[in-house]
Order: sequence, then structure tokens, then C-alpha cells
Amino acid sequence: MRLSLVDVGSNTVRLVVADAEGGVPLPVHTAKWKLRLSEHVDAQGRLSEESVGRLVEAVAAAGTAAQRWGAAGPLAFATAVVRNAPNRLEVLRAVRTGTGVQICTLPGEVEAELTFLGARRWIGWQAGPFALFDIGGGSLEVAFGRGRMPDFVASLPLGANRLTREFFAAAEDPPPARSVKALRRKVRHQLRDVAGRIRWEGPRTVVATSRTFQQLGRLCGAAPGREGPFVPRYLARCDLRSCIDTLAALPTAERAQLPGISAPRARQSLAGAVVAHTVMKLTGTKTATISPWAIREGVLLRYIEDGAAWWSAIADRGEDTVTTGSVPLRIATPTH
Repeated sequence: MRLSLVDVGSNTVRLVVADAEGGVPLPVHTAKWKLRLSEHVDAQGRLSEESVGRLVEAVAAAGTAAQRWGAAGPLAFATAVVRNAPNRLEVLRAVRTGTGVQICTLPGEVEAELTFLGARRWIGWQAGPFALFDIGGGSLEVAFGRGRMPDFVASLPLGANRLTREFFAAAEDPPPARSVKALRRKVRHQLRDVAGRIRWEGPRTVVATSRTFQQLGRLCGAAPGREGPFVPRYLARCDLRSCIDTLAALPTAERAQLPGISAPRARQSLAGAVVAHTVMKLTGTKTATISPWAIREGVLLRYIEDGAAWWSAIADRGEDTVTTGSVPLRIATPTH
């Protein structure tokens, strides 16, 4: 069985074509389109007409590539940048009309569940009870569980791009210390209850996913991506604290020269580092394991294991309901 998946994120649209023999999604082709949708929203979060047009073109190209590789129509989903847009329904309908691909918007809690599943499979059962942290462009997902799926999940409006736009004015580069302090204060306040739950659970392993954590890990000394996904990678809280000072002292252009920090994400790297350090500190995490498997692998795994009916139940909600934003905390019913 050959599957395809399209992930519409805050910065990039990604296509994955994977073979699913033996229950493991093994990629045979990947592609990405750097749209930077989060940079093309107005003060209310509405996506511009131009950005919607570029999104339609990218999804159409992804669908064509999936067909060329012999995969069925893609499982397509969008995260916070589309989910929270006031014109979300218009965006979804434009994509469906222009491409024939139906995109669904995943609630933050579902993102956390699927990311947890992907990371659990990568890390393995030897990890025992574990906590998951995932920093996206618009939200931070946190999960904890002992089995295949998490026992609880939380989605908070603490994405790296969202916080950069809120606290760091483009004219102040690098941002003043007061702005960094205000950002940290907000993150601490938002994380208080969720961090308390993680401390109470006392996970044996903490796993971090997302491009933000991967780049921070590289900045703090983890192996570069060219060494492949099977090299163990970790992020130590003490190293991250030092890197925050470095990022805060540099303008965006100079941050992009640091190991692991890509130019498109250089501006939001400081906010991402502050969120990462704060969640690790408040939860008592000294070291996190970085997993290359996350939400995309979680979607593919869930589809392989639970069948097309599971995806249909999610996709059918795509244009019929309006998501009101992030979910502060939800106790999940674990599926073992």
C-alpha cells in the first residue's frame, strides 16, 4: 500500500509519499513548498488572497506528485495558521475547488495525540511513560502517556511564530531585554497548570519533536541532519539556556549563521528557544530526546492501523465546523 500525505504548516507545505508494508510508513518521496503563510496574515489572523492562491498551487503540485509516485489522493491537513484563521472556511473551500484535495484542520489536541503516536513508535516501549513537547508556528502541544496513545494532551497558543509577532517588533532587531522578559513571563503563566501535571506524572523519558526543537538541538551540539535520522540526538536544558543569551544578542541575519538555525526560521528562533527552555524548566526536564518522527508519521501510522474510516471521520469535519482555537487541557481516552 502506498500512501501520500500533505501537511500545511505555518512556514511550509510538505508532501510525504510512503510505502506502508509491514505497518511501517517508509518514505519513497518527499517535497516541500516554503510559503511562510504565517507571515501573510493580517492583524486578525486572516490569510491574504495572495497566500491562499499560493497554497492552492502548492497543494495542486503535491497532489500531482503523489499521483506520479503511484499514491492515492493525499491525506491532507492544516495546523494552527489555517485552523485559527477567521477565513478558514474560505481557505479550505478554495483549496478543494482548485485542487480536488480536501484539507481538514486538526484541533490542537488531535495534533498532540498523533505526534505522541509518531514519537512513541520511534522511541519505542523502552521509554516507558513519557512526556512529549512539540513547538509549532502557532501552538505548543504537550502530551503524556504510558501506552500507544496519550493519557492527556494540552495545546497552548505558544507557537514560535505567534509569539515572535506578539512580542518582538520587526524594528527592534535584536529585541530589547524587556521584551524577552515579557515573553518568558507569559510562557510561564500559560504553562503553569500543564507543567504541574507533567511533574506529577514523573515521566521516565521526555521527547521533543518539531523543526524548532531539531534546530535548537543542533545549535546546542546535536549531530547535523546529514548524519541521518538514526543518530541519537538530545537537548540539554543547561545548554539551551546559554543559547538563549546568544540568540537574544544577535539580529536575525546573524542568527541565521549559527549552526542549525535556518534563515526562514531565524527570527522566530529566540521565541522558540524561550518556550523550549521554559517548558523544560517548569516540568523539571534536564534532557529531552529529539524524535524525527512526529505528526506526519502519526497520521500515517493511525491510518495504517485504524483504517480509512478513522481518517474519514476527521476529514468530513473539515469544512463543517469552526475550530475556536487551542484546547487548554483535555484528558484523553487512551487507545492501547
